[in-house]
Amino acid sequence: MAKKEFDLIVYGATGFTGRLVAEYLAQRGISGWAMAGRNTAKLAEVRDLIGAPKDTPLVAADAANPASLKTMCERTRCVLTTVGPYQLYGSDLVAACAAAGTDYLDLNGEPAWARQMIDAHEAAGKKSGARIILSAGFDSIPFDLGVWYLQQEAIKKFGSPAPRVKGRVRKMQGGASGGTMASMKATLKASFKDPSILGLLNNPFALTPGFEGPSQPSGMVPEYDKELGVWAAPFVMAPINTKNVHRTNMLLGHPYGRDFVYDEMMLTTLGEAARALVDAAAKANPFTGKGLKPGDGPSKEERETGFYDVMFTGIYPDGRKIVTSVYGDRDPGYGSTSKMISEAALALLETKSAGGVFTPGGLIAAPLVERLQKFAGLTFKVE
Repeated sequence: MAKKEFDLIVYGATGFTGRLVAEYLAQRGISGWAMAGRNTAKLAEVRDLIGAPKDTPLVAADAANPASLKTMCERTRCVLTTVGPYQLYGSDLVAACAAAGTDYLDLNGEPAWARQMIDAHEAAGKKSGARIILSAGFDSIPFDLGVWYLQQEAIKKFGSPAPRVKGRVRKMQGGASGGTMASMKATLKASFKDPSILGLLNNPFALTPGFEGPSQPSGMVPEYDKELGVWAAPFVMAPINTKNVHRTNMLLGHPYGRDFVYDEMMLTTLGEAARALVDAAAKANPFTGKGLKPGDGPSKEERETGFYDVMFTGIYPDGRKIVTSVYGDRDPGYGSTSKMISEAALALLETKSAGGVFTPGGLIAAPLVERLQKFAGLTFKVE
């Protein structure tokens, strides 16, 4: 393949998360990357505001103009896109990358759309060599790699993977963004038009075409954890994270077992759980014009004081257990996500593999865990 002009293009660099990604790459001193978006004047303004080098290239590309996406893809080895909701603005870009042999990463938390992309572009990616990596942010890297890390440690300790893993968010602090709300609303609206989307949302194996594993806990009903002495409540990201964990298991050849069972919940008091569910439902109401708009998000102080702490418990039928955790030092959705997807892109650029549609854990787990701990403020450990 001919040498590309750029190693990496950050598409959507004027948006809330795209700007954070560009700022992170600039602070890391990464070279060979460019900023892309609809308006080059606005890109130049953002480039100067975030302190990126004055010679950082600017690329015009617009989701409403597929030809501009095709041209962008042909100029770079990899596109990192923060332009969502992906079901509204991402499909043509995935198609362009798959056709051009260009690697792709996104932040989608839209499982029905993710399945559509797998079905539509897996074969093209394999043919062209494009590696399409979906959900490379808070959904689902800490959970996808958290389970992968636990299983590596379980094999070291017990000689075999844990057939049952519980993911439990112990603590989390951080604000929401307009982009996240827009994605939730778009998914809800789409499901009203196409009821089959609800089937995908409810199926834990929606992202493993051709494989159906055992029955999984729904995670949708609060339960009391006797061992920890606390209530576990539904976790809003579980419907996408659990699907990606099962896809990683399938992509790797089922090293966790074909009978693997996994669920995610949030540890809390029952009162807090009820309040969190009500707040989430109110914010996600697709019929109101209120609330956060795309481009809105947590302040710098909120991002830097935010954090998350997720515990993973591997359980064996004979009662043996192993406990690991993943800790992130910034707010999950933005401060940490911008670092995670950046390091995922850099890890992908250093990884040689065949093409196709992947999860982070299904292709770059080991180098990404190393990078996240070294550069991105994440800690993976056995407890």
